[in-house]
Amino acid sequence: MSGRVAEARHRTPVPGPAFTRLLARVTGAELPASGPALSGRLGQWFDWNRAVVLSRALDGRLPAPAGDGAPAADDDATAACARAREMQASAIVDEGAAALARVRERCASSGEAPDYAPFRQFHLARQRSMQAATGQLRGRLRDQLAHGPADLARLAEVDAVMELTLSPREQALLSGVPAMLGEHFERLRLAQASTGAGSVPAHTWLDAFSRDMQAVLLAELDVRFQPIQALLAALDPQTLRKT
Repeated sequence: MSGRVAEARHRTPVPGPAFTRLLARVTGAELPASGPALSGRLGQWFDWNRAVVLSRALDGRLPAPAGDGAPAADDDATAACARAREMQASAIVDEGAAALARVRERCASSGEAPDYAPFRQFHLARQRSMQAATGQLRGRLRDQLAHGPADLARLAEVDAVMELTLSPREQALLSGVPAMLGEHFERLRLAQASTGAGSVPAHTWLDAFSRDMQAVLLAELDVRFQPIQALLAALDPQTLRKT
């Protein structure tokens, strides 16, 4: 288990398309050759009220920086982001293993078939935790940017508008993932049943499902941390020297 936790802590960030490909693999869905252009999608998602707010953030006059014109180097914020990500990754692995153990123990004691409900509860709890943690970190980094030069303060304003506009759509899409995994659970269970008793160890498919669920959650964690990584990059001293 310690090896799996270490692997989760040092994973290379997975971009959004990789998350999509992983979901397609576990659900058996076909990916289109190419998706709609990002600019076209944004045009559909921004109503005129949000478009006006975004225009003001991009073109409006910003107040003078509250500090000396550059954000103070905040090692605590960087460390907090790293700690939060490590905690989330560790919880996905450790709590996922605990959920699997509980299901296996319940099946062994009762003789009943495995139930997806405990896995669904685990998945929803991890999603809520990721959403809360990343939202707090994103706001903290925006506060830092707001005390910097005009370009960085403007970035904070734009990021706030983008989060307000895109987060509800992101949450609506991600909220459908547990149901997709529930279908994957049933496919694996039926495939196990069709092989016949004794042909493979009982509930071996549960291990495969648990690994898939953890992989999906770790990929979602990468997606949720992408805006945070971008804000951290803007606060990097090398970036600041270019402003």
